[in-house]
Amino acid sequence: MNNTLLQRLDGLTARFEEIKTLIADPSVVADMKRFVKLNKEYSELERIVNQRNVYAKLLQEIADAKELLEHEQDPDMREMAKMELDELQPKVEPMEEEIKLLLIPADPEDNKNVIMEIRGGTGGDEAAIFAGDLFRMYSKYCETKGWKIAVSSFTEGTAGGYKEIIFSVTGEKVYGTLKYESGVHRVQRVPATETQGRVHTSAASVAVLPEAEAFDVEINEGEIKWDTFRSGGAGGQNVNKVESGVRLRYVWKNPITGVAEDILIECTETRDQPKNKERALARLRSFIYDKEHQKYLDDIASRRKTMVSTGDRSAKIRTYNYPQGRITDHRINYTIYNLSAFMDGSIQDCIDHLIIAENAERMKESEL
Repeated sequence: MNNTLLQRLDGLTARFEEIKTLIADPSVVADMKRFVKLNKEYSELERIVNQRNVYAKLLQEIADAKELLEHEQDPDMREMAKMELDELQPKVEPMEEEIKLLLIPADPEDNKNVIMEIRGGTGGDEAAIFAGDLFRMYSKYCETKGWKIAVSSFTEGTAGGYKEIIFSVTGEKVYGTLKYESGVHRVQRVPATETQGRVHTSAASVAVLPEAEAFDVEINEGEIKWDTFRSGGAGGQNVNKVESGVRLRYVWKNPITGVAEDILIECTETRDQPKNKERALARLRSFIYDKEHQKYLDDIASRRKTMVSTGDRSAKIRTYNYPQGRITDHRINYTIYNLSAFMDGSIQDCIDHLIIAENAERMKESEL
C-alpha cells in the first residue's frame, strides 16, 4: 500500500514541477484564463507534495529503525530503535488517511463565492415566513464564519418573511461549504394564523450557485439591454428620487437545449447605480454559468445517486419539525434535536456529516 500510494504521489510531484515551470512562462502568463487555472492547480498540488515529503520521510525513518533493530547488537541501540518504531508506526495510518483525502479530486468550484436564492414554496404565507427563517439561519451561520452577505433583491411575504430573496455570500471556500444546502427544505409546525393548533407542512427551496468569474462565461455585453428605475420602499432622501435600481435583459442560447432564453435581472442592492449594474452583471454571469455547468452536475449525480451536494434541486433534503424540536437530513439519515440552535445558525455539525459522507463516496470512486 505504501509503495502504491508513493507511486501515485510521485506522479503528482512530476506534474507539480511541470506547473511550476509553466506559470513562469511569459506566454502562459499572457493567457489569463490558463494562468489562473494553473495557479489553482499549483496551490492544490503544493499541499499534496508537501505531505508526500513528510510521508516519505516517515517511511524512511521506520525502515532505518527496522534495519537497526535487525542488525544492531548493542542493547541500548536496539532499545532506542524499538522506542523510535513504537513512536513512528502509529503515525502511518492517520497520515495515509489524510493523504487519501487530499488525493480526492477537488471540486473546481469549491473556492468560489456564491449567489443564494431562497423561495417560499408550498404553504402560502407560512412558506414565506419559513423562507425568512432560513435566510436568518444562513445569515447567522455566515456571521460565525466571517463571511459577508449582500442582498441583491427580495420580495416580502404578506405575513412576513420572503416570497423570494437573492443574496451573495463572499469569503473563503463558500461554495465548498454551502453547496450542500441546495434543495427543498420542509418545515412542520403550527403557523401563527392557525386557530385549531394543527401542524402544517410548508416548504422553501434553496439554490446555491457558484459565482462565475469574468472569464468563466462569454457574454456579449453589447447585447445587454439596460433600464433604470427608482427603488421602492421606505423613503429616505435618496431611495425614491434617484434612479439607482437597474434592470438588465439578455437573450442567451442554452448550449445544452439549443433554446434561446430571455433573462431578466433586477438589482436595487445599493444607492449607487454603477455598483448595482456590476452586481446585476455578476448575477447574469452566475446564472449562465450555472446553466452551462448543469451538464457537469448531472453527470456527477448520475454516477452517485446518493450524492449529497449535487443532483435534482427539487429533491427534499431536510425536514425541520418544530413540535419535536427535530431536524432530519434525509440524504444521510442525520437527525438531531437542537432545532432552536440550528435555526440560530449552528448548522456546521450537519454540514460536517455531509462532507464526510461525500468524501467516503469520492474515495470509493477514486479507489483509494
